Amino acid sequence: MAGSALAAGVVAASAVLMLGLAAAGSAAVESQRMASVADAAALAAADAASGAVTGDPCARAAEVAGAQRASVSACAVDGLIATVTVGGLFAGMPTTATARAGPPPPGGPG
Repeated sequence: MAGSALAAGVVAASAVLMLGLAAAGSAAVESQRMASVADAAALAAADAASGAVTGDPCARAAEVAGAQRASVSACAVDGLIATVTVGGLFAGMPTTATARAGPPPPGGPG
């Protein structure tokens, strides 16, 4: 009888641990997804700002973010550099990510 109670306790503890790890893993995946959406939206805005594609830069960013189940919460274009913040929901909680895109600085990186 004591062995059964111990086994049940081990199984319950393992189940709780697995649920916690699954939740943490899901949150990490959603964080990366939002970062990718922000990158794509910023690139779309920078393309529009440079004239590579037509349209308003922030409208292009919103179009790209919307296609990936996110929304643009902030968009700023300074010359050819676009900074975009996107947001969404994960498990009922708001998530955000910000990205910048544009030409490299004069003189190269570094």
